[in-house]
Amino acid sequence: MLHGVDVSAYQPSYDTDGVDFVLIKSTEGRTYVNPRLDAQVKRARDADCVVGFYHFLWPGNVSEQVDHFLDRTPEKAGDLLALDWEQTGGGTRASNAEKDRFIKAVKKERPGHRVLLYCNRAFWLGHDTTGYAGDGLWIADYVAAGKPRIEADWRIHQYTDDPLDRNVADFGSVRALREWAAG
Repeated sequence: MLHGVDVSAYQPSYDTDGVDFVLIKSTEGRTYVNPRLDAQVKRARDADCVVGFYHFLWPGNVSEQVDHFLDRTPEKAGDLLALDWEQTGGGTRASNAEKDRFIKAVKKERPGHRVLLYCNRAFWLGHDTTGYAGDGLWIADYVAAGKPRIEADWRIHQYTDDPLDRNVADFGSVRALREWAAG
């Protein structure tokens, strides 16, 4: 198992000691861009971590959200891309069809990148009806690292959010993760 973190604007800084990969919130909806994005990317790249970016999906306007994510995300070859599918602050959520459409559109526009679905266990078990996670599932379930309580293949497991979101990836080495991420 490899160790990683995911960060957003809530983390002005983060430690890369012992971290193999960093997943960074890039965008949300049609207008939000993480104001700490550039600094967070630089820190991850300077530490030679595998880098990934995620977009928080709002209901509606999927094609505009795809464009916003891809226009604002400073991805390079071999970086991971992900969709964050969960309830918004207003209590709404994108539909299964919108989730699937977003992932498929990003895969079409960025065929050289792996595209993952991030969601929590409750969403995966209670809201997902298609089982579609693009190239891999990034599941949040706050139990022992690498032991999410689901019966689905997963690539990344977020197992705690204290003091920040900590994850493990189901790869034997950083090289294996890099090779997989590169397609």
